[in-house]
Amino acid sequence: MVSGASTDVVIVGGGPVGLGLGTELGQRGIRCVLLERQRELHRVPRGQNLTQRTMEHFHFWGAEQALRAARSIPPEYGIGGLTAYGTLLGEYHYDWLQRELVRPYYYAANERLPQYATEAVLRQRIAALPSVQVLYGAQALEVHDEGEGVRVLASDPQGKSPRVLMARYTVGCDGSHSLVRQQAGITQTLSDHDRTMVLLVFRSSELHQLLRCYPGKSYYNVLQPELDGYWKFFGRVDLGTTWFFHAPVPAGTTRENFDFRAYLHQAVGATFDVAFDHIGFWDLRFAIADRYRAGRLFVAGDAAHSHPPYGGYGVNTGFEDARNLGWKLAATLQGWGSEALLDSYDAERRPVFASTARDFIARAIEVDRDFLRGHDPQRDRAAFESAWQARSDRAVGEVHAFEPNYEGSPVIAAGEGAGACSALGRHEFRARAGHHLAPAQLSEGGNVYQRLGEGYALLAFGADPQAVQALADAAAARGMPLDIVSDTAGGERARYGAELILVRPDQFVAWAGNSAAAKAQAWHILQRVSGQPVREPLAARHSV
Repeated sequence: MVSGASTDVVIVGGGPVGLGLGTELGQRGIRCVLLERQRELHRVPRGQNLTQRTMEHFHFWGAEQALRAARSIPPEYGIGGLTAYGTLLGEYHYDWLQRELVRPYYYAANERLPQYATEAVLRQRIAALPSVQVLYGAQALEVHDEGEGVRVLASDPQGKSPRVLMARYTVGCDGSHSLVRQQAGITQTLSDHDRTMVLLVFRSSELHQLLRCYPGKSYYNVLQPELDGYWKFFGRVDLGTTWFFHAPVPAGTTRENFDFRAYLHQAVGATFDVAFDHIGFWDLRFAIADRYRAGRLFVAGDAAHSHPPYGGYGVNTGFEDARNLGWKLAATLQGWGSEALLDSYDAERRPVFASTARDFIARAIEVDRDFLRGHDPQRDRAAFESAWQARSDRAVGEVHAFEPNYEGSPVIAAGEGAGACSALGRHEFRARAGHHLAPAQLSEGGNVYQRLGEGYALLAFGADPQAVQALADAAAARGMPLDIVSDTAGGERARYGAELILVRPDQFVAWAGNSAAAKAQAWHILQRVSGQPVREPLAARHSV
């Protein structure tokens, strides 16, 4: 790429979200330049828990098997979680973050591996996409939206003079201190918890032996009254040696003035060998960009939102940003999208993150604080144990309640009274506009998910062929790619509760209904989901 060269999209930041976005665009033939200042991967194991939904992304990115092969904990061991009171080896504990409970609603199983291993897989995958050029050792210096395009001044990987890149769009995936966000003039709403947190990466074979009493567990959080609702959180990096640990520490703590080894021992309730590989600090706060788009500039991942690493939401939320924005950018660049479709990225993803932060992460801190202040086994053991059991029961419900959805989105065709985009929902097999599509077996064998491609898909299960044709014609008039999957309405497909299901390229349901509704409303349905009106044929206007 020479100075002044042009491309479709410049992606600033080549962490997991930037690599995911580059893969999403590159597979669709969109020309991209990705700038990543780090030549080598930073081996701090952040963002380890990958949900079933995230693994669906890797399936469609053609990298699922490579990712599973990179796992550092054997599959047969398990990747469950545990919450303990007082100390990790204390009397009270229960299973936590049991995402396997919602496995039937997703096509892929969840996974766990260090973020640097995930990035390594994505670096390998993106290198195979000819439309994507990755510049490791380069970073954006200036970003300017010039109306008809974006001018990016970037440093040169070989240390030569900065180069100028011209793009149709630019996406900042450049972290919480995002240059793209700042130069786009996008402000943030911050919620500071005024807590200094430590991240320790350490090696200990004795800790592995101590925790053999919890088979199948890979991450553990410890509740202690003195922390007032904030966690001490352990996670395995591999099986037997390497660990990470997050916890609050007093203000002014440094590497030199605090006994981190004793802090670990106190959290576990036993002594064990410790060899530190990394000691770092971060401030516990929530941040969300007040908009995710400014003209031709977008932000995604930590550039758009950040929160404490509680519950494994962070990197998964960023990957969902990449999928949501990626297909919409590609659709617009390919001529069948629209400005309103691009605007829907903010309309869908921003409230989902706000809900995730408010309804799950912040709420968990508040609930834990109330519990610790109100219950003490030394004061009233029976009351404590009753409340502890209630917490265990509630933990199951929270897994089912985390169901990000786009109800009320401007590009979802739903009936009157639709809700609002939120992380709160419920998992169902029924096809609901704005919700993730559950998998289902086809009568000829295989799964619906194996028939979903890069464009929209129309699932027609026992539908009137005229209704199918009406939707196909409306899509063709828009130039929208549409694959039709036809089958009977029997078996698992009956659970969808609809004859016709229009599925977006990111596997969310854009519309679901019966044949009569499709024949009467096909043009209006496609008008809504594309974000741009379609001129109807005269006959169609008269028939509605």
